[in-house]
Amino acid sequence: MSVQNEKCIMVIDESLPPGIIANTAAILGITIGKYRQDVVGADVYDRTGNGHLGIIEFPVPILKGNGEAIRNIREKLYEPEFSDLTVVDFSDVAQGCRTYEEFTEKIKEVSEAELRYFGIAVCGAKKKINKLTGSMALLR
Repeated sequence: MSVQNEKCIMVIDESLPPGIIANTAAILGITIGKYRQDVVGADVYDRTGNGHLGIIEFPVPILKGNGEAIRNIREKLYEPEFSDLTVVDFSDVAQGCRTYEEFTEKIKEVSEAELRYFGIAVCGAKKKINKLTGSMALLR
């Protein structure tokens, strides 16, 4: 699929403190980058010859939502229609752990309905993502 037909967005709970919002965006972005390396451009060089690592080839709007809106989007993303999208979610369980090992153990004991989503990132077909989030405002 060409990058012109692709889109990545993040929806983050606007009620969170700024530090948690920033942390949520960073974690979502790192994970999207791992799974969607195809949308990261080649390294570039400035006029003085200094190198800069490639970044994603298109904007990634960060949209504002609340826990309910994020949960609704997450639930829709489990439907077969959206199975080709790359989805990363970040919850209170993940944010509350000090190590990945702790997270992997705690998440096993929590049902999906109990999670409080702090944010979600979605990358894939622009039309599908717009269908899910097209009316949401930017987080500013």
